[in-house]
Amino acid sequence: MTSGRNIKFGAYVRQERDRKELGLREMAKMIGVSPTYLSKIERDEFAPPAEDRVRKIAEILGSDVDELLALAGKVSSDLSEIIREHPREQAALLRTTKGLTADELTRLARDARKTKDK
Repeated sequence: MTSGRNIKFGAYVRQERDRKELGLREMAKMIGVSPTYLSKIERDEFAPPAEDRVRKIAEILGSDVDELLALAGKVSSDLSEIIREHPREQAALLRTTKGLTADELTRLARDARKTKDK
């Protein structure tokens, strides 16, 4: 999955579940929900589930957790905590990086890691 694709959360989950040849009932049991609930999520009749269930779905499907959370319209709770520690600075950093390519963001993250590890 790549960021910015025009696919809804439910459609993505169904597509990937089918690709992995997982039955609806089997997957529902794995994430601890009813098959009816999962079916309604996949048809976008219900909003995406809570973060813990989105994380479990990502694990089952082999998807990136952050990308699946973003597709669900959610932000990882650990990121929220990081932002709360330095809200002004983190917001400025995110706004500054808007418009950078994925490669540029990866390079920036690598440089930040090097700075942090010094």
